[in-house]
Amino acid sequence: MSNKDLVLQAVGELFGDADPGAVDRWVAPDYRQHSALAADGPEGLRALVSQLPSGFRYELARVLVDGDLVALHGVYHGFGPVPLVAFDLFRVADGKLAEHWDALTPLVENTASGRTQTDGPSAPFASGLTEHNRSLVAVFAQKVLQDADYSVLTDFISTESYHQHNPEAADGLDGFSAAAGEWAKQGKHLAYKTIHRVIADGDLVLVQSEGEFGVPVAYWDLFRVEDNKIVEHWDVIAPIPAQLPHGNGLF
Repeated sequence: MSNKDLVLQAVGELFGDADPGAVDRWVAPDYRQHSALAADGPEGLRALVSQLPSGFRYELARVLVDGDLVALHGVYHGFGPVPLVAFDLFRVADGKLAEHWDALTPLVENTASGRTQTDGPSAPFASGLTEHNRSLVAVFAQKVLQDADYSVLTDFISTESYHQHNPEAADGLDGFSAAAGEWAKQGKHLAYKTIHRVIADGDLVLVQSEGEFGVPVAYWDLFRVEDNKIVEHWDVIAPIPAQLPHGNGLF
């Protein structure tokens, strides 16, 4: 079974069927948890699944596979009164789920671009360009996100077509600039301190970062690359909680 199929089967049984017994079938004994929602180990995950409310469901938007890492982008319905848009990242080892990271943010019905937080192309494309696209986005993340050198922004982001899924930003670079201006008025500046992971699958590249946005946050940014330019962006910006139910950290 491929890592993609393994993760989808496991997540389907855990969060689709809400079956705590799926922990025994799919989760490694030394499962390492980074989510703020569950304690460490298989028993922490079992407790979370056991407490899922009636009507809980997960709506998958897309999957990225990068070696032993499998990233899911989708929406959880039922964790609270508002659906939660989420990135989940699993590490697979020896046919089991071995490690998990995530970030969640409330679903917004009316977005600045008119796009949802998860719509758009659902499958990676151009698998032969995976490493090229990884390198391009990694350099962008370093120069633009972390070093805040916006003079090179158009070297990386298309000036012709930039589809935006952040709920507060309209399409295009002008839409992003307007949103950044509004955030700055609120005392929220996009500050990326550490790039933790760059996960690539074809034209899709997911960057997991740590920084500040008024408060300490985890940034999860998913980019789609076409003709050597970033043409689409999805994200989750999640506050980092003061305490976690484990000692593994969020990253």
